[in-house]
Amino acid sequence: MIDINATLVAQMLNFLILVVLLRAVAYKPICKMLQERTEKIQSDIKKAEEAAAAAETAKAENQAKLAQAHKDAQAIMAKAEKAAQAERDAKVQATQKEIDQMKASAEQALQQERARAVEQLKGEMITLSMAAASKIIAKNMDAAENEALISEFIDQLDKDKIGDLSC
Repeated sequence: MIDINATLVAQMLNFLILVVLLRAVAYKPICKMLQERTEKIQSDIKKAEEAAAAAETAKAENQAKLAQAHKDAQAIMAKAEKAAQAERDAKVQATQKEIDQMKASAEQALQQERARAVEQLKGEMITLSMAAASKIIAKNMDAAENEALISEFIDQLDKDKIGDLSC
């Protein structure tokens, strides 16, 4: 059996003193250190979660900014395309106007040339008619009567045609 003697009491007393000393010297500091470490880990986890949330927010903001920049770029491209189209249309319109003016000018020049040719043909016709008439007509009329007769003959011709040609 267990014999309670002075050695056992001394050993128990030594054990209790050792437990008290270890508790004061080792256990409380170790528990305090473990508690601080637990709090630090929890704080770090909380900071990491906050940083992750901030990163997610920043990522969403960056994506929104990128989408807006893309929309702005498309709007700028559409505006530039519209301006280029308007400029091209203006140039086409100016060129068409210039072409129309050139056509009108050419048509006017053609009409003037045609009128000049008609007048020249009338003059030549009068001259030829007078020469033919002077040989055909045996009676002696003066030049004014001859010209009046030929002018009357030319006036009787169709106004829109000289021979077979349109005027």
